[in-house]
Amino acid sequence: MSDATVGPLVTDLDFAVAAYTEDEVWTVTPLVLRGEPDLAAVVSGLRRYPGEAGVLGMISVDEDFFILIRLDGGRARFLISDVTAATEWPLAKQVVDELDIPLADDDDEQVPAGDLTIVADLGMSAMDLGALCDDVDLLPEEMLEEVADALGFGNEFHEAIEALG
Repeated sequence: MSDATVGPLVTDLDFAVAAYTEDEVWTVTPLVLRGEPDLAAVVSGLRRYPGEAGVLGMISVDEDFFILIRLDGGRARFLISDVTAATEWPLAKQVVDELDIPLADDDDEQVPAGDLTIVADLGMSAMDLGALCDDVDLLPEEMLEEVADALGFGNEFHEAIEALG
């Protein structure tokens, strides 16, 4: 068996959590991903969780970018914080493919792609989410923490992340 690998490894995943409400109380729990993260496996894993407003998957990769996935009913919605991440990261490329947008060049501007209204009904507007994604001084974990705070589960998010570390 060779130590040589192609592309980044799953160990580059900072964290993946699922957030959902039951009886208007938020729960944040780690997503268990085995091997290289695959978008289909992540979506399948999220489907296991209940949620009055669907379930929100929050994934941070290598302090480089984040992905939000919202399952509501049978529908999946996606947001990636940096579309250029798809040139390097397989999971990011799968999201860009799912969004059916062209692959960005390495020298393109780092901009979000997908549904900026993904959590608007839960308490964070598309404008606020877009502005957050544009803040180059924040790490993806800090951005997701701000999303969690805005949606009302900041403490639960922080506790789940601490438990993973």
